Amino acid sequence: MNIIPLAKAIAIGLGALGPAIAIGLIGSKAMESIGRNPEAANKILVPMLLAAAFAEAIAIYALVIAFSIS
Repeated sequence: MNIIPLAKAIAIGLGALGPAIAIGLIGSKAMESIGRNPEAANKILVPMLLAAAFAEAIAIYALVIAFSIS
């Protein structure tokens, strides 16, 4: 039985779970903040996009790790 495909699936699955939750929370809180103070939308957008990009980078690291498992 070859366990490498299972290890790759677990690595990418768990590695994508955290960033998926983080991006959902980032978007949720940003929309909540804009809903409370619509004038601050321009000040909220850039930090929200940066935080989402950093969270997405973690998912990409997990993908790289999954591909490097041999």
